[in-house]
Amino acid sequence: MSNLDLWIVNVAFVDIGKDIGGSVSSLSWVLNAYAVTLAALLVPAGRWGDRIGHRQVFLAGVALFTVASLLCALAPNLGLLVAARVLQAAGAAAQLPTSLGLLMAAVEPERRTHAARQWSAVGALAAVCGPVLGGLLVALDWRWVFIVNVPIGIAAVVLGARMLPHPPAREREPRPDLLGAALLTLGVATLTGALVEAPDWGWTSGRVLGLLALAVAGSTLFVWRCARHAHPILELHLLRVRRFAVANAGTFTFGAGFAIMLLSNSLWCQEVWHYSALRTGLAMAPGPLMVPFVTQWSARLVPRLGLGPFVAAGSLIFGVGLLWRVLNVSVTPSYVTDLLPSMLISGVGVGLALSSFIAAGATALPADRAATASGTLNSGRQIASSLGVAVLVTLLAGSRSVVDQFRDGWWVGIALAVVSAVIGLGLLERRAPAAATARTAVAAETS
Repeated sequence: MSNLDLWIVNVAFVDIGKDIGGSVSSLSWVLNAYAVTLAALLVPAGRWGDRIGHRQVFLAGVALFTVASLLCALAPNLGLLVAARVLQAAGAAAQLPTSLGLLMAAVEPERRTHAARQWSAVGALAAVCGPVLGGLLVALDWRWVFIVNVPIGIAAVVLGARMLPHPPAREREPRPDLLGAALLTLGVATLTGALVEAPDWGWTSGRVLGLLALAVAGSTLFVWRCARHAHPILELHLLRVRRFAVANAGTFTFGAGFAIMLLSNSLWCQEVWHYSALRTGLAMAPGPLMVPFVTQWSARLVPRLGLGPFVAAGSLIFGVGLLWRVLNVSVTPSYVTDLLPSMLISGVGVGLALSSFIAAGATALPADRAATASGTLNSGRQIASSLGVAVLVTLLAGSRSVVDQFRDGWWVGIALAVVSAVIGLGLLERRAPAAATARTAVAAETS
């Protein structure tokens, strides 16, 4: 549901604006409110899962996500839609890290890297369905992109209550630091707001400068609290585990570039080429369609080559996909020579890089910290997504031609892809990865 929601809401973006009104900058909060809330709550939710049981928190998260999806569908205006998206993100925050925690507890140590990549591939499968399903649903009404979650959520709660295992909880696990989560929300939301609103308010206006000051203050206080709190949201000492730190940094930069690619292509198809939502979904589908196939194919080589070559190569290939658009884009629709090759190339890059970054982070810590690892990784990815959308919205509000505005966004995505490739080199193995299991590798890194 979480990954499906990402794709279909992007496809529905234009139709939501046509129905309930709002500029691109104000409508971006339909995406950003979700991303910021999810980023702030992922780690606390993972901690609650560690403390009271992954099963309970997972089922509660699915239930909340389902109810919030119905509220999104019923929202009469933009303000209430954004508020419902916040609730939806809270549900997603509870279900995402605990789902990986349940999975890691169910498989043997030597199979956890493969299982984590499979977990990522399931998200990719939802991404395959998302654009087309989103287009079909928007053809009925944009509200159906949220209603579709309701039967899935009900089925997940009913079946999950009967079938999910009961891994032991750590009842002495400390309560998560909610003040830290609030400071993280303040820092990310105000920075996102400054970037989104600066073209309208002016970069030197008092409101933008005030938001930037709040962003700096909130972020600084967040890091200070994490360094001094006994049980912080972000355990800074975990970043001393090289593999975990590299995976988080790479997921962040790649996630920002991915968000730029996703929203820019959706807006380009509907606003410039005047495609319908369904045609836009069909046009974007080949990219995510590549992801599960590439993930499955590369899984055979990971034990021999390690994850480093895949994240480095995948990031560069993703950048090439964006470069194709920079060099071939035209306001005259030319799908076969413009968007289609770009989506296919980008899909290969995502399949190689993103699943490998997530697998590297998920297996860098012991299995009983899998929810914490997943929460930290996905929190960074959501922050990156929010900032990527904000940067794109800022660039699209400029005075340059529409082609140049989109090109600027793609150049930023290319730069982020190159940075991700450089970061990914930190995952290169100094010895054959088959010589040690994931558990041995973690022990070596933490010693």
